Amino acid sequence: MKRTSLPALAALLLLAAPGAGAADCNVRDFGAIGDGTTVNTAAIQMAIDACRDAGGGRVVVPRGVFVSGTLRLHSHIELHLEGGAVLKGSPNLEDYRLGGQVVGLLYSENVEDVSITGRGQIDGNGDVFMDLKAAKKIDTAGSQHTRQKERFREVREGLGDGPVVPLPRPYQMILFSVCRNVTIEDVLITNAPFWTVHFADCDSVRVSGIRLFNNIMVPNGDGLDFTSSSNVIVSDCDIRAGDDAIAITGYDHHFELPGYKGIRHPSENITVTNCNLVSRSAGIRIGGLDQNAMRNYVFSNLTITGSNRGIGVFQRDEGSIENMTFTNIVIQTRLHTGDWWGHGEPIHVSAIRVNEKGPIGRIKGLKFSHIVAAGESGILVYGTKESVIEDVSFEDVDFRLDDSPLNPVAGGNFDFRPVFDQRLSLFAHDIPAFFAQHVKTLRLRDVSVEWGNVKEPYFTHAVEVTDYEDVVIDGLRGDASPASRDRPPVCLRNGRGDRVVNVRSARRR
Repeated sequence: MKRTSLPALAALLLLAAPGAGAADCNVRDFGAIGDGTTVNTAAIQMAIDACRDAGGGRVVVPRGVFVSGTLRLHSHIELHLEGGAVLKGSPNLEDYRLGGQVVGLLYSENVEDVSITGRGQIDGNGDVFMDLKAAKKIDTAGSQHTRQKERFREVREGLGDGPVVPLPRPYQMILFSVCRNVTIEDVLITNAPFWTVHFADCDSVRVSGIRLFNNIMVPNGDGLDFTSSSNVIVSDCDIRAGDDAIAITGYDHHFELPGYKGIRHPSENITVTNCNLVSRSAGIRIGGLDQNAMRNYVFSNLTITGSNRGIGVFQRDEGSIENMTFTNIVIQTRLHTGDWWGHGEPIHVSAIRVNEKGPIGRIKGLKFSHIVAAGESGILVYGTKESVIEDVSFEDVDFRLDDSPLNPVAGGNFDFRPVFDQRLSLFAHDIPAFFAQHVKTLRLRDVSVEWGNVKEPYFTHAVEVTDYEDVVIDGLRGDASPASRDRPPVCLRNGRGDRVVNVRSARRR
């Protein structure tokens, strides 16, 4: 690839920057060439720096394909991509270094009032960092407790559902680290080689109207990631990602990048609304490793389709997960082959430790309402003795559990990765339409269960709850699976304080 001349760029900078005060800095005026081959890192960075030195403003990327390595944004900068503009990641890994470390395409650290806008495109060029002819597989040690053993998620030929095998690659494609007042709106973001947009320790974030289309086969190709970030609004987005579409977690030390301190403060006050989500893993993922307190989230008016898991809430470490509502959501999930986390559950809530020692937080106060779901595995609320899940309700939920062509190689298992006890990582288990254990104050009101033409005997009750305190089931319409017609629709075991009323068969008489 051609690279622009630094002396020529310096001359252009002297012509463009004196007098400063200009609100717009067009990258072409600093020597950037939008021919799809020239590497423009230095020219575009000069435009960004000149705009900063002028007191802030817009850095304009005009129509054309502008190849670049890592660019660093500053406070009071709007990176604006005009219609027809493409900011494309370099195919050379050496172009993604900052302070001697591998980073991604756009990097911001300790800045405020920064935005990415426009009708143009940011293309991470991710496929060049993948072996697109090889699929990553689960090893036999990971599948030893599954129903299928070494045949678990087997693919006889081809790639199946992936994921493909990553090569050395850039990290987070767009990273905001310890930033305030961040906006991304309207742009098309594609082909990330890793996490697409990561907000780490940020406050006051708005993401609106974006389309984020990744290669669905790429592992770790998350859409939006929020770690230890608060006061966030995500709205009117279309996100299709190989890994989690939207992931909200606590402190994350796995990528020790410049400026990322892993500040351990709560992640709170987050709203996600009016979005379409597609994922090979979870449409929405909440919680994970090394997490802080997470609280006060609202998710509404969403569609989650084609995913391996719809909504996932995971308590694995210290820091509790509390006060979250999920309403007006359509979910469609299925089983997948390959080494993706998740197992076709429309809704998954679990609290299982990931470390041998140390505290584990709790999950409390989750409300699911007005949900229409179809999936190839059941809804899960899975607590443990040391972390009982409290105050969870499902109201006006219609769920259909469908048959799957992948049942012979994947069906009849639970997937709780990552956990400390590998026996609870991937393991065989019966599949009720709704299963809960170690729960306190669980409410199911106006819930319907419909079964597809499932045949396997591990599909069991409409609702099964064990090790519980205070359970109310009011207005259940459904039966045990067609493969278990001799079972009752509701099975309650080893608990106290339950009330089951208004249970009606869904079968025609």
